[in-house]
Amino acid sequence: MQAEIFYPSQCILAESPLWHPERKCCYWVDIENGVLYEYNWISKAIRSWKFNEKLTLAVQGKGDELVLALNAGIARFNLVSEQTEWILDIELPSSGNRCNDGACDKQGRLWIGTMSLEHKAEAGSLYCIDVDRNVREKLNHISVSNGIAWSLDHKHMFYIDSPTQVVQSFLFEEEKGNIVFEKNVVEIPADMGTPDGMAIDEEGMLWIAHWGGFGVYRWNPNNGELLSKIDLPVPQVSSCAFVGDGLDHLLITTARENMPPEEVKKYPESGDVFIIKTGVKGTVSNRCLI
Repeated sequence: MQAEIFYPSQCILAESPLWHPERKCCYWVDIENGVLYEYNWISKAIRSWKFNEKLTLAVQGKGDELVLALNAGIARFNLVSEQTEWILDIELPSSGNRCNDGACDKQGRLWIGTMSLEHKAEAGSLYCIDVDRNVREKLNHISVSNGIAWSLDHKHMFYIDSPTQVVQSFLFEEEKGNIVFEKNVVEIPADMGTPDGMAIDEEGMLWIAHWGGFGVYRWNPNNGELLSKIDLPVPQVSSCAFVGDGLDHLLITTARENMPPEEVKKYPESGDVFIIKTGVKGTVSNRCLI
């Protein structure tokens, strides 16, 4: 399977693809440039907004709002008024960390990880922010916090700390949001790249962007088996999300971060956003209710 260019955004580090079913729009961010993109599925019109911080995550909030991760905190952004309202700091600026990937559970809690701005090993954490805006550290000694997804029965949470080369499964207690490590469900060989962002389909299979792996790989968390691969013409594949009215297209973000000029010349579509129609549908993303 080969993905096609969806939009030539030429981002330094595109991330956090998102489908907003009510607005019929796709969203993604360029972390390093602090840009939020909106692509209207119906009109094909595109808009963008520039922020003064590193913008690492966008999730659907209430109404016409998105919840954004900016540096080491989160804010609410209204897509109609274009106003930003700060919610809270997850970590102090003096921590030397910034937010990275995240996702919401069915209760509307936001799960979001942090990582070192200088890429120091085990300097970050995974946090859960509940609807009353209580911030609780769930995991620590995290290096590069990335993909988060829940099993279809919501009894397991899958999680990626990228340098570990594995997808971990945690027993998930939905009412209180407690997690207990269960096991590693997918182990990714280094020659396939490093696991990054992740989505789950209606069959419970995991679609994982492989940084350095030229694609999105579909894995079975029940037995660790590799099922298929979507090929991309760029090495740094960062994340993916199911989009469209039928949730039957996969939107894929890529990057050109730290690529030398000769490599950018070799892979000129690095930083663009790609799309492919899949043979299986995805699952609806949960809204953030904080």
